[in-house]
Amino acid sequence: MVYYPIAHMVWGQEGLLAALGSVDFAGGNVVHISSGVSALVLCLALGRRSGFANVNYRVHNIPLVAIGATVLLFGWFGFNTGSALAADGLAVHAFATTALAAASAELGWMLMDVIFDRKPTLVGACTGLVVGLVAITPGCGYVPLGAAMPIGLVGSVICYFTCSRMKARFGCDDALDAFGCHGIGGVWGGIATGIFASKAVNPNLSWDGLIYGDVRLLGVQLASTVLVAVVGTLACILIVRALCGGAIRVSEREEREGLNLTQHGERAYPSFMGLDD
Repeated sequence: MVYYPIAHMVWGQEGLLAALGSVDFAGGNVVHISSGVSALVLCLALGRRSGFANVNYRVHNIPLVAIGATVLLFGWFGFNTGSALAADGLAVHAFATTALAAASAELGWMLMDVIFDRKPTLVGACTGLVVGLVAITPGCGYVPLGAAMPIGLVGSVICYFTCSRMKARFGCDDALDAFGCHGIGGVWGGIATGIFASKAVNPNLSWDGLIYGDVRLLGVQLASTVLVAVVGTLACILIVRALCGGAIRVSEREEREGLNLTQHGERAYPSFMGLDD
């Protein structure tokens, strides 16, 4: 209900945003902005976890975070380069811009960690890596190689402050920073595509980006799909409520006992490991 309308608007032959000249090479708008906005809507609809303001939530398993980010990076190269729909020079270009943006964003997040917390962290590096991938996705087949680095670096800084400062200020319980990384990172990536895109890289563009003196592409990139994501997500919430007797979250007792046990009847960490939930 969220993905299909937006995918048609951006990639369909008669899609609204496609007709305006908006571009999205591999899904920055279609996937990341829409999912980030949907996550924010659901976050606000569900409300905070019990005891949210009084509990210190910690990273569950840092080695698994690193492994997951590595697997994700591997797959990301696949769909960014695969969006060229051929094993050609454009696919190679998308591969290179993806690598440069991811590396720049990873270093950018580590730098923010050092500046504000005095230590770089592996979780921060992995988060920055993902932010760079998100930011470059809409423009990986449209922007020059030199633009990939500032796209990743600036996106990392923006998302760092969104996750570390803005979320705390507004009190949203966005546990995995889906909006802070995917939503905001996707928005920046779409805007950056309107700034740096070049017909010399991809002649399928209607116009060059702002840096080349043409403002039209940036204008259409600012055309938002946020409304579609909000409406579609609210519709999904209404359907779930209708099917589940009006409830979209578990009771406080079930939440306190743990969802592994109350929803699935199993413990993630049996007592013999000394890690009872």
